[in-house]
Amino acid sequence: MGLLETTKGRIFPQDSEAREKAKQRLDNLALPYWALGDLMDLGIELAGMTRTIRPHIRKKAIVTMAGDHGVVAEGVSKFPSAVTPQMVYNFVRGGAGINALARQAGADVFVVDMGVAADLGELARQNKIIDKKIGYGTNNIAVGPAMSDAMARKSIEAGIEIANQLSTEYDLFGTGDMGIGNTTPSTAIAAVCTGKDVEELTGRGTGLNDEQLLHKIAVVKKCLELNKPDKQNGLDILAKVGGFEIGGIAGLILGAAANRKPVVIDGFISTAGALIAYKIEPFVRDYLIFAHRSVERGHKHMQELLGCKEPLLDLNFRLGEGTGAALAMNIVEAAIAVLTEVLTFEEAAVAVADK
Repeated sequence: MGLLETTKGRIFPQDSEAREKAKQRLDNLALPYWALGDLMDLGIELAGMTRTIRPHIRKKAIVTMAGDHGVVAEGVSKFPSAVTPQMVYNFVRGGAGINALARQAGADVFVVDMGVAADLGELARQNKIIDKKIGYGTNNIAVGPAMSDAMARKSIEAGIEIANQLSTEYDLFGTGDMGIGNTTPSTAIAAVCTGKDVEELTGRGTGLNDEQLLHKIAVVKKCLELNKPDKQNGLDILAKVGGFEIGGIAGLILGAAANRKPVVIDGFISTAGALIAYKIEPFVRDYLIFAHRSVERGHKHMQELLGCKEPLLDLNFRLGEGTGAALAMNIVEAAIAVLTEVLTFEEAAVAVADK
């Protein structure tokens, strides 16, 4: 079996016994019943994911996957593909939004070249980025498939390899992305997986006006009609209308789940990657923590399909990069603190209120 198949075989549901023990402890904390609400719910999830009522986060990693998209030639973005490598250099310099928010959260940022349409070999040789380049950008999905089936598998397995490598040292992952034009393939993935109308899912991306938005909707529809991805097959969806960085995100999620590591999902593009991972192995849902709700219109529908009613935050973000995931890591650590540090009534010698 290949890496993808062996990884799928290592993914199991959350541990029910750890969840029950966490619930019992949280029920008896020295505070009014469930007074910390969603943090306590998240504590149960984290216990189930990590299979212990004392989860511990040694180190946190934001993995920002970068790749370009041939569909930019259709005029679906206000920015050219040249911006993608420019932003990679900004990540390396530490001057991007993700760098600032990751520093605040105490997380390390790993930038991965999954398919940037530029030679980033110098950065890779200096160990400033991880080189997993599948190709110099995907094909134009308005003309044909984004990539071959082999490339789709390779991109996912690249993400798995990164998760496996980092899991020896890191206990909490966050997803991130960089790729001009990537809201178009992400919208196509959302349409295939959710079954919603393209009009209902398509957002303004980098700030399209009304006319440009209508054109983007038409392009997404064309991509779907031309490529006809199989909605039951994650690899086929990725190959037909996806992106190299989206495949890398999907692989990172699969690898994290196989290593029983929680993964904080960032925005619209990261959730497209989560949908691909879910189509490949549905149990990955048990390891997803949804950081925030993007301004992108389709994000809510994608999250709901993955079992998320409400994300941790809703701050009108639409940057990507992993920024929402970095910010939400503070909340994840807060949930662990509540579960592991707040004393029970018995431990604190506090009288229990009459029921």
